[in-house]
Amino acid sequence: MQALEGVKILDLTRLAPGPYCVMLLADLGANVIRIEEFGPRIGRRAGHPTVSEVYSEAHGFASPNSPYNALNRNKRSICLNLRIEESREVFYKLAETTDVVVEEFRPGVTKHLGVDYETLCQINPRVIYCAITGFGQDGHYRDRVGHDVNYLALAGALSLIGNRGGPLVVPHNFIADFAGGGMHAAIAILAALMAREKTGRGQFVDVSMFDGVVSLMSMILSYFFATKVAPGPGEHLNDGGFPFYNVYETKDGKYISIGCIEPGFWANLCHAIGREDLIPAQWDTGAKRDETFAILQETFKLKSRDQWEQILGQIDSCMGKVQSLDEVPSDPHIWSRKLIVKITNPREGEVWQVGSPFKLSDPPHK
Repeated sequence: MQALEGVKILDLTRLAPGPYCVMLLADLGANVIRIEEFGPRIGRRAGHPTVSEVYSEAHGFASPNSPYNALNRNKRSICLNLRIEESREVFYKLAETTDVVVEEFRPGVTKHLGVDYETLCQINPRVIYCAITGFGQDGHYRDRVGHDVNYLALAGALSLIGNRGGPLVVPHNFIADFAGGGMHAAIAILAALMAREKTGRGQFVDVSMFDGVVSLMSMILSYFFATKVAPGPGEHLNDGGFPFYNVYETKDGKYISIGCIEPGFWANLCHAIGREDLIPAQWDTGAKRDETFAILQETFKLKSRDQWEQILGQIDSCMGKVQSLDEVPSDPHIWSRKLIVKITNPREGEVWQVGSPFKLSDPPHK
């Protein structure tokens, strides 16, 4: 028996945060029915494949490695046009026995469709209803549209990402969409399920990607509260502000990452590269820090990335070669941790997907 076996979820989500959240729960055994829509998508969902496009009789499945399939594994689906009364009645019937509903419409849309929490809790008082939005169900930004980069910007996170003295850098949408939204939503749903065991009642769960980003910044914001100093990009301990925590180009144009915060790890690194004179300079600032940066930059260009990986891998020091995406599947640790799995697609054969990050001894994930 799996951890969430017996938990029924209706998935109304479309974009990255919601499908990722529900995928995590499905991997843990939840029984998920994904509510698909008919016809071409409009508005924010324009350009995303419809179920008819994914499961076309003429073309079979969409590319088995497509993002659509990757985030919707372990889910069944049904097409319902919730603007039509007959379809809503089918949805209400499903909601009678469901445990969780997850949606990511803009505030007010589900009420217009007749599938909002207030409606569904009258049908099923035990239902847990999770709404994932950009800025939450209330507040000044409630009705504002946005994407990952906008949530990062308004939360202050984007002001920290980049090199010292250089332009800001836009990261991929891992932070706000997947961590701030999807992962936080999964945690909140699990907490609501536990609470229902005590109260017997469901509840409304309001998850905002903006809120999630602010929460992820707990440590750096606490630093600001204490010091009243707002660091810029590349100026803090954990974002490349010091030579012992940075990435360096190697002889072959690739990169090696160094994260030797602890004095012992820094000393080991300095010994390994033959620069014991740098040990006392770990926390230097100003011109001395720039000098240490320059020395390390010159030193790491003397050998290739993989040569440094072999040399530094033999000492007790925090380092790692910077791998491109096409190199990751060849990393033996990926396979030993089952972070890439091979599954069988009934029409396409073997398909690779990212595995579950959860390692439960009993029961396992699927």
